[in-house]
Order: sequence, then structure tokens, then C-alpha cells
Amino acid sequence: MGLTGADTPAGTGTEPPEGYADTVAAPVPAHRDPWEQGILGDPRILGDIAFAVGGPFHLMYPPRVAANIREFQEVFTRSGVTGAVYYGKKANKAACVARACATAGAGIDIASTGELVAALSQGVTGPELMVTGPEKSGELHWLAARHGCLIAVDSLGELERLAALDIPVRILLRALPAASASRFGMTDGELDRAVAAAAEFPSISLEGFSFHLSGYDAEPRAELAGQLLRRCLAARTQGHPATTVSIGGGFGVDYVSAADWSDFRARVNRRWFHSGRTFESYYPYAFPEPGPAMLAAILHSDDLAGRLRRSGTTLAIEPGRALLDRAGSTVFRVQGAKTRHEHGRPYRILTVDGSSLSLSEQWFGSEYLPDPVLWPEGPGTPTPTVVGAATCLESDMLSWRRIPLPRPAADGDLLVYPNTAGYQMDSNESPFHELPLPPKVVLSETPDGRYRWALDHPCR
Repeated sequence: MGLTGADTPAGTGTEPPEGYADTVAAPVPAHRDPWEQGILGDPRILGDIAFAVGGPFHLMYPPRVAANIREFQEVFTRSGVTGAVYYGKKANKAACVARACATAGAGIDIASTGELVAALSQGVTGPELMVTGPEKSGELHWLAARHGCLIAVDSLGELERLAALDIPVRILLRALPAASASRFGMTDGELDRAVAAAAEFPSISLEGFSFHLSGYDAEPRAELAGQLLRRCLAARTQGHPATTVSIGGGFGVDYVSAADWSDFRARVNRRWFHSGRTFESYYPYAFPEPGPAMLAAILHSDDLAGRLRRSGTTLAIEPGRALLDRAGSTVFRVQGAKTRHEHGRPYRILTVDGSSLSLSEQWFGSEYLPDPVLWPEGPGTPTPTVVGAATCLESDMLSWRRIPLPRPAADGDLLVYPNTAGYQMDSNESPFHELPLPPKVVLSETPDGRYRWALDHPCR
């Protein structure tokens, strides 16, 4: 059922009831790259993929990953800073992303033997891998050391276990940020003892220090990087190379326009959501200095770039989501719909052929807000719509918000959720109800501007 006007209940022809306008959810359209416009404007390719796959699927466009890597690298070049980009692999499992890293000159941040092997299989070499995570397994230590990976050490005990391998090991020491309640990293006193202990182990090469901070602020990262830079200088006086500081990830992504995001935040209320659902927080979907611009702000703060240059120190970063910005989308097929009424207004509940586990913002207790695109696009009556999964769980909703779709969705239509490559797709997926996991479909562009597709494959 559609709506006859922005603020009028469909088909009533009367004035809306008091407070009715509060039930009209603001649209939150996503930024759209040319490749996405091309796919949505193609009359066949999405339908052909959906027919061939027979269920939901994820689209991946590797050239965008390579472009994002280059933008970070260009910031380092303009700043005159030696930089190293490591892709946070946990953000997406696609083999095509690891291959894009190999071809674009980026390393990969991994935390398991599976991730290590997957990165190697796509051409990323051992010295280009950084191994992170707490109290890593002996198997991971051994394999990483054999391949010459850089290992971020999380504790004194882990350092001792690496030394016991009695093979050359390159390490960073991970710092616990001051006043942090994190379970990761070492205190100042533990770092002091680890630096001294590393000097006693001939197989250990202490190459620097690392940290991770939550949130998306540039200044605290620059401040802590400066502190670890001073630690590098002190470690050099004890005979350690100590030429690298890694500041982790947390580089924001700009999903939607600032105006649309401001309108959403100003007007959002529980009447916009199915069953009055509320959320305590959302990702900052409009980000003023995203990705590379945030890196530039970090380097500018407190003359960090100048201090790195003068000391001959490399700054390493480990972005995940930011390297996947606009590099993929997730597609579901509409299986059916029903109409419900709330606050004097009708809205539709769609069921699609997948699960919210393939749209994983709910793992933060939140909702993925960039509007999905209804395909095929066409004229119609604006229709508020929520989206549920094809499971028997009441809570399995892809979109609780009554999204203002441009027309009523019909069985067989596709919903394309934009910009889902960074953490939304595959982080939480499981074969619930024995449903198959959605495959990843890799897109490539031909010289004449057409798009082709193939399934992502670890051996491709």
C-alpha cells in the first residue's frame, strides 16, 4: 500500500492526526559511486546474478579497494612520512580484497592462522603481514615467525613464548592506552620490562610499538603516537631498531550527506520504527573527515608528521572499514509483504530471502541506516517499509525503521543495501536454519564500460 502524500494517511483524504508527521521517517540515502550507479542502471545484471545464485548475495568491487589504499598512501607521500597501510582483514573475508591489497602495495593485519594462509594465497608476502590479537596460539606464532611477519606482542608472557621458538621474530609491543579498561596491551611498567627483556633474547627484533583506540577522534591518536615515538627513541638507545609506530584503525567512513544525517538525528523518534523499537546509538554515518582526511588530521596534530620525519620513524595504520568504503553492497530478494497499521498510518513489512546476520550492524546493538535501493527502480507511490528476515525469530529484522521506499515492493524485487563491505557483510553470518551463506560476487568493468561478474574464490 502506498501513500498519497508525505503527511497524509494513504487513502483517507483527511487531515493527518496530531503527531502524525512524527511517524514519517526521514530518508537516509547513501553516497553512490559510478560503479554502483552502473549496476543499478543496468536492466539485467542484478536480476541475472539473483537468478544464478538463487538467494541473497554480496557484491564486491575490488578497484574501489585499491583506490582507497592509494588515497591513504598519497596522504603519507604529501606529508613526507614513511607510512605502511595494513588492511584489517577481519572487516571482510573476501579473497578479492586481499588480492587488491597485494596489487596496491598494502599489507594485511591478521589474527589467526586461517587469515594468515588466506592472505598468503592472494599474494601478500609474510613481511607484509602484521599479526595482532591477544595471547596468540603457538601455531600462529610459529607460522608467522617462519614467514617473517611482524607480530604485535600483547603481554610479557607472549614475548617469552616467542623467544622460546628460537627463530628470528619481528615484533611490536602493544601499549595499553592510559585510563583504558581494555583487555589488550601492556601498561607502562610492563612495556619497560618487555623492552629490557627483548634485549636479552637474540632472536627477537623489537621494531616498535602499537596501540588501538576506540572512537574516531584524530587528536588522541596523534597524542598517543607521539608518546610511543618517544618510546622508540628510548628503545634505540638500548640497541633496538624501534623504527615503527602503529596506530591501529578507527578511520571513519562517510556513508551519507551531512544534511540528511543532521535531519535524521534531529527528528528521529520511536514512531519511525516497527514495534516502537529504539536504539541507544548509531554509527556516525556522516563523517566530516573520513578515512584519508582523518589520517591527514592525525599527522598534522602536534606536528606528528614532522616528528616522524626527523626521527626516521614509519607510521603504520590498520584500517578495515575505511579501505572497504563503497567497495560492496548486499542484495536480498523480496519473498512477500503484508500491511500493518500503527499511529493511524499503514506501513508494509517485507520478508526477504536472508537473515540480518548478513547485515551485521545489530552486533553493536544498533541498525544499519543507509537506505536500501529498491530494484528495479521506477515510479510509484512512496511507501514506508520495514524489512524482516526469512527466519522464525521475531527479532530478526534487517531494517526496523520504516524506510520510505519510492514504491511498494513486489515479490521478486531486489533490495540493495549500499556500502556494506566494511563489517556489515559476513562478520556475523551463520547458516541459521541451514540456509546457505550468501556468496560474494566480484564485479569487473570491461573496456567498453560493461560489467561482468564471477564468484569470489580463494584460489582465483
